[in-house]
Amino acid sequence: MANLLLTRRCVRSCPYCFASEQMNMNDLSAEVSWEDLIYVTDFFESSGEKRLSLLGGEPLLHKHFPDMVLYLLKRGFHVTVFTSGAIPQELTDTIKSFLPVDLLMPLDFVCNLNEPSCSPKKENERVEYFLKQFGPKCGPGFNIYRPDFDLLFLFDLINRFGLKRHLRLGLAAPIPGAVNQCLSVSSIRPAMQRLLSFAADFARNRLQMELDCGFTLCSFTDEELGTLFRIATPLHFGCGPAVDIGPDMMVWSCFPLSRLAPRSLYEFASLGELLDHFRARLGDLRAESGGIHYECDECQHREIGRCQGGCAAHILAAMKDEPSIRLPEINTCLQNL
Repeated sequence: MANLLLTRRCVRSCPYCFASEQMNMNDLSAEVSWEDLIYVTDFFESSGEKRLSLLGGEPLLHKHFPDMVLYLLKRGFHVTVFTSGAIPQELTDTIKSFLPVDLLMPLDFVCNLNEPSCSPKKENERVEYFLKQFGPKCGPGFNIYRPDFDLLFLFDLINRFGLKRHLRLGLAAPIPGAVNQCLSVSSIRPAMQRLLSFAADFARNRLQMELDCGFTLCSFTDEELGTLFRIATPLHFGCGPAVDIGPDMMVWSCFPLSRLAPRSLYEFASLGELLDHFRARLGDLRAESGGIHYECDECQHREIGRCQGGCAAHILAAMKDEPSIRLPEINTCLQNL
């Protein structure tokens, strides 16, 4: 499922934000036009793909957000909206009045939640108000960016507002050439031990987690993998192109790799052709360095595709200060960091 950025504007300033290079709160023109939305819809439909995720920034800030969602639904698309939920209450009310959410409607929200103790009180109040209106259509999301994170607040929100019992769990990725908070390679293992300390809470609340890209198989012992198998579905350790389409129709593999071989959507005839391009670029990058650990080069699990070797953004960030000895397109990317 590819992602379309409706707007570059956001309502939060998350310390771990790996999309910050693509955000601009003051650029009111950085929004998808109706013409481009129709083009993207046609492009995906002709490629046989009827699923689309809407991102930002904060996609709910787009002035035509309800109408654009209704248009996509009318075209037979399944729409997933990634939101912070931290929008003004009056905007939540407006969206709900124009977009009455039926439980059978092929529209879902993924609400990326931050720990309340790390967020302003007003933001927490806005999030809870949003969840009160749309809770049954919301799946919780959480990004790990420090080893001492806490998940207990998630179980509380899920139970209070009837959220879906499926947690989308991500690892905050580094922005090569920039600064954001994320786990260092050496702190991933302690963070995963911390994650599994909540296993009993997941089981008790009948909550399943979905691991986003960037997790590594070797971050878990065999016993921990058995525990993880019970609470995570699907269980995979991949890192592939997410495909993000900006409001200007530029496309990149994922936010942290937005400087690695970006292209215009208009250069591609189909989604398959687009995915092949970015898979090839990621393949080039991993040919230069197999994974985030030295051991990745000889890992049998990576060789057979069971683990991709961790986040490609970590690999690119580690190359930043090296001599220009890489493949031309990677060297060009490194020079632009």
